[in-house]
This record gives sequence, structure tokens and C-alpha cells, in this order.
Amino acid sequence: MNRNSKTKSQAQFGASRPGRRGRRLASMVATGVAALGLLSSEATAQPSRSASPPRQETWDKTFPKSALVTHQKVSYKNRLGITLVGDLYIPKNLDRSKRAPAIVVGHPYGAVKEQSSGLYAQTLAERGFVTLAFDASYNGESGGGLPHFIASPEAFVEDFSASVDFLGTNSIVDRERIGVLGVCGSGGFGLAAAEIDPRIKAVATVSMYDIGQGMRQGLEENLDEAALKKNLERIAAQRWAEVDGAQRAMAVGTPEVLTDRSTAIDREFFDYYRTPRGQHPRSTTAMSVTSGAAMSLFWSFEQLDRISPRPVLFITGDKAHSRIFSEHAFGKASEPKELHVVPGAGHVDLYDRVELIPWGKLTSFFKTQLR
Repeated sequence: MNRNSKTKSQAQFGASRPGRRGRRLASMVATGVAALGLLSSEATAQPSRSASPPRQETWDKTFPKSALVTHQKVSYKNRLGITLVGDLYIPKNLDRSKRAPAIVVGHPYGAVKEQSSGLYAQTLAERGFVTLAFDASYNGESGGGLPHFIASPEAFVEDFSASVDFLGTNSIVDRERIGVLGVCGSGGFGLAAAEIDPRIKAVATVSMYDIGQGMRQGLEENLDEAALKKNLERIAAQRWAEVDGAQRAMAVGTPEVLTDRSTAIDREFFDYYRTPRGQHPRSTTAMSVTSGAAMSLFWSFEQLDRISPRPVLFITGDKAHSRIFSEHAFGKASEPKELHVVPGAGHVDLYDRVELIPWGKLTSFFKTQLR
């Protein structure tokens, strides 16, 4: 497929699979993966974990509050006993005489619900859905023990099903019409949840990253077994160091400062996570280095055919370095499926550039599939 194509939708539901991209993205591997904290930029500074979730209704989001929806801070437990904290958005004009469709919205890897996932949740609530943006286990305001900022593929997938549990017990929600939207890393976790949880009736991803694949091989098409083995050996050495009393090492996803050596991807993430545009005190973009071993076992694309006949929508920017993940997943998914490519959009653009985000496509997808 021509990477510079201006075609908005590569394939409609029921269409054929796309061809392989002709060229490799090898030059982007190290920078792209490091930008998401998948390579170990070890830091001794320990990110602080917030105390118990604040119960005041102070607006602490990176986007303006909508006058068209009501917002409520909620908490609930997942199957692992971890308390999740979320933001529930309900349209003010909701017809409460009948149950409404609902959407669970997951945030990027290392982010929090006050950022892009909250923006998506609030905007889709304006369009008639009950929505829930939540903090993943061990991150943001959600629990999971100390220290915080740990990546667990099992917990991250379970969080979506637990969020379905929560929505399905709400009297205003139709539990037969619950969908999932995952932004960046949550795209892969949301897909994995739908593979094993048929209660999820439709799935959409935006700027998806498969964190497991990124951990194993970055943006490369094929796995370098020797490189992966070396990385696992380094993680194992770090575990011994921490067992013996060393300070926890963190993989920091977004650089704190830019230099003349910073890559285009570094700059893209910095502009969101390190500036007022998207900066939030609970979003450090850091994960423990030792989380990398477990994440390397995460495969979100291998069982995508299990989702069918439930529909999947993949949204990516035509300039996104992560586009390869959406195209890879689209090729493996069974019908019905659609790959929607947004002209002029990079990876992070689709976090919050409201003029680029295809709100009409998302709204029509969920309204059609959750009707």
C-alpha cells in the first residue's frame, strides 16, 4: 500500500486484505520503541504514586469539560482483586426510559484516563453513548500494590472485562450493547479482551500499538531472536539487582528534555506528554524495567479471528510510525473489519487533535454495531 495515499478507508467491511508494505521500518525501531518505554532507558528516580483516589469533583483533565455530559468518578474491582478507578460519562439528554449502549475506553501505555482516553470518552458521550475511561491496573489512580507503574498483560486485558462488568451492572446500560475503544497500547489489550470475552460486541482501535510485539521486535517485520534473548538476560540481571537491594529501574517512555540527538518520534511524544498540551502529574510514561519480560509474552494478534463475527475497526494516521501495527492486525483479523487511514495524521495527532480524529467514523461504527 502507498504510504502517502490519501484514501480515507483502505477497506470496508467485507473487503479483501491489504498487501504488505514494501519497505521495512528498521530505521524507526529503536526510536519508536524507546518513545513508548519499550526499551530500557533506566532511571533511578522513582515515580510517585498518588494516594487514595480523590473524591472531589475537581476537573483535572487535559481537555475542557463538556456541558453536554455528566461526569462521575467511579471505582470497581477486577477479577484479580485490584481496584480500578474510572471516569463515567453520561449524556445529559439520555433517554432513561430505555437502556443505552456503552463504550469502555482504554488509554495509551503509560498514560492516564485524564488524557486522550478521557477526551474520547467524553466526546462519544456527547454523541449518545454511556462511556467509561479507566486507569489500568498499577497505573494512575487504580490500585495494584506498591510500587506502582508495573505492566502486566494479564491485568491490562482483565481490566477491560472488569469495566464491562461494571457498566453491565448499571441500570442505564444495555449489557448486550457494550463496545471497546483502545487508544495506542490499549488497542492491543482491548483486542485481546474481545478475543476471550464475547460480551464485547464491537472493538475499535486508534493509533494502536501491540506492546508485546513492540517489546519483542520494535517496528521490525520479523523477530530477532538473539536480540530478544539479550534483552531478557538484561532484565533478569536487573531482577537479581533489585532482589539484592538495588533501586528499581524504570523504562521512561518519553524523554524529559529534547536534545539535538532527539528523534522525530521523541519530539512527537514530548510535545504531548511533556507540555501543557497533554501533560498530567500521574502520567510519567514510565514502567518498571522488569515488566518487560512479561510483556514480551503478550501476543494480541494471534487469535484475532476469535472476535468474528463481531466487527473490528482499526484507525491509524497515514503518517503514523505505528501504522504497521494496525495494518498487521487488519491482515490477521477475520471479517467484518475495516482499516480507516486518516490523511495528514501522525501517531500522537490522534490522541487529541480533534480536527483530525474521525469522530463521524467512530460514531457511525458504534451506533451501527451497538444498535
